[in-house]
Amino acid sequence: MTISLNQVGKRYNYDWIFRNVSLSFSGNGHYAILGPNGSGKSTLLQVISGHHQQSEGKVLYQIDSKSLDQDRFFHHFSIAAPYLELIEEFSLQECFDFHTRFKSWLPGLSSQEIMQIVGLQKARHKQIRYFSSGMKQRAKLALAIFSDVPIVLLDEPCTNLDAAGIQLYRELIERYCKNRMVIVSSNDIQEYGFCETLIEIAQYK
Repeated sequence: MTISLNQVGKRYNYDWIFRNVSLSFSGNGHYAILGPNGSGKSTLLQVISGHHQQSEGKVLYQIDSKSLDQDRFFHHFSIAAPYLELIEEFSLQECFDFHTRFKSWLPGLSSQEIMQIVGLQKARHKQIRYFSSGMKQRAKLALAIFSDVPIVLLDEPCTNLDAAGIQLYRELIERYCKNRMVIVSSNDIQEYGFCETLIEIAQYK
């Protein structure tokens, strides 16, 4: 799959967050969008995902050289981000069951196995409202990384994780994302150290 940005810009009121972004993301490449807090890297990731509409330019999606409508792109990616909240009234089991109504897990994995891998099996029946911030982040990463999609989008993926959680994140990337496209928005090398292509958002100011 290929995502192409052609002279893309985004503004709020009269302030441009970025402009003239022309980039291509393809295959199983690993990409990092870099910049300090407030620089616009998360906004660019949201434009790529279709959560935000760009103010100028075009975002194109292709599968096997055939165009894909933007409103169908959500079938092909998963995302973990600080601004995307879990439904706190759900238990973890209910959260996973709800998720799999829209996206299936990677082949050969069950919800119970995934909970075990991310260290949340004992919280299976606990409401998410009672999770610590680190537990919530582990759940978000599980939903994104274990979804059977070709593209994984990660915005500051180690937010609220302790040292053990960061190590888990690295292991999940290494084991489950080698053959998928990954785009990370970050300013922390622990989150994007595996990426081959680095994109500085400051180039597009």
